[in-house]
Amino acid sequence: MPKKKKTKKIKKIKKLKKQKTKNLVKAVEKKNTTSGSDEKPEIKKIKKQPTEKKIYNLKDFVVYPKHGVGKITAIEKATVGEIDIQFYKIFVEKEKLTLTVPINQQSKLRPIASINQINKCISILKTKPKIKRTMWSRRAQEYDQKINSGKIYELAEVVKDLNKNTDIIADQSYSERQLFEKAYERLKSEFEAVLNINPEDVQKKMDKALGRTKVLETTE
Repeated sequence: MPKKKKTKKIKKIKKLKKQKTKNLVKAVEKKNTTSGSDEKPEIKKIKKQPTEKKIYNLKDFVVYPKHGVGKITAIEKATVGEIDIQFYKIFVEKEKLTLTVPINQQSKLRPIASINQINKCISILKTKPKIKRTMWSRRAQEYDQKINSGKIYELAEVVKDLNKNTDIIADQSYSERQLFEKAYERLKSEFEAVLNINPEDVQKKMDKALGRTKVLETTE
């Protein structure tokens, strides 16, 4: 066999071998990719419950939106489903009610207002009431939502808007008076906790801001 023909044949064989190797590598890569996509990633369940950043202490005052100001009387532990859970015992004096709130589910709680927030509330009480011309049933619902929102400024707005500058029952409907008294007492209890003064002085402070004292003096 001539030397040139032999060399060409060897090159051809080498070329075929390289091609087979490439095809084999591609086939293996494809198989690995396919099998990898079929495998579901392992999902690990987190047994540890998330905790809130804010930690309250014993005897701290806190606000629970639907019930108002309460005082933490105890911090206790309980085992639920083999998981230890810490919770606050909160006593709401106005309603004579004790609430149990897990520490890791305290998003509804908020600390009582600061002195600056109380001063802002007094400024709100001094402003003119905003009376909407919508049906009373709709307004009553809005007022109730604001009262239970847990937001002190919204609470002050309800007191201001429903204030009639008088204690004469005939000047207010029954439902109006109920909502006013509910909002007034909620706000008053927070004033008491923040300012640390007796209820009579708090009432005088609020009534003065609302302009109720002038009307009461003229009716006496």
